[in-house]
Formats: sequence, C-alpha cells, structure tokens
Amino acid sequence: MPRRPKTPCRYPGCPELVDGRYCEKHQKIMDARYEKYDRSPATKKRYGRGWKRIRDRYIAAHPLCEQCIKEGRITVATEVHHKLPLSRGGTHDIKNLMALCTPCHSRITAESGDRWHNRKKKSHSRE
Repeated sequence: MPRRPKTPCRYPGCPELVDGRYCEKHQKIMDARYEKYDRSPATKKRYGRGWKRIRDRYIAAHPLCEQCIKEGRITVATEVHHKLPLSRGGTHDIKNLMALCTPCHSRITAESGDRWHNRKKKSHSRE
C-alpha cells in the first residue's frame, strides 16, 4: 500500500517533515505538556510506578502488536492499551490489556475519543 507524503511538523516554526503530527523532538515536548496540563491528577495517580511495572511485564510477554497480528502484519508492540479504560471502570488486569504498536494505539484511542476528544472538550470550556 502506498504511503502518505510526509507533512511539516505541527510545532510552530519547525521545518521537519514527518509521518505523524510532530517530529521526534517536538513530540516529546507535546507529550510532556499533555502530562503536565491536560491529564487530571486522578489519571496521573492511576498510571504511576505500579502501572509501569505491569506495562513492562506485559510488553515482555507480548512483544508483537496484537491488532497488527489480527490484520496479518507483524509489528513490534511499543504500548499497552486498556480495552476498557480505567476512567470507565477498567483495571490493570491482564484480560483488560492489549500490546499495540504506536499507530494502532493512536488510532484506537482517537476512535474511542479518549485522549484527543477530552482535549477538545477542555479547550471549548475555556472559551
């Protein structure tokens, strides 16, 4: 399948061409900004040190993206996804987890309206 052409990084003034939204340098800045300003204290608490240990063990046991495998592709998993989000009553139980690559995780998160949908809601409420 043909790849989409690269687009400029969305960070103001950055000339880098990227596949996603931001170049590697600015993605780190935007992720840190999200953690600091957009994530609620309750969410930060749910994703503490204990979660990091669970995530690392799960990725070690499931090194390939489970969604890509369903679609007939082999891709290294880089993230762990909660099938039922913690905000909706999910847990860190192994049955509720999925190993995903970053593109699959981003797509599933956007489709379910979790991260980006909440940011839009917040920005509208400030107006």
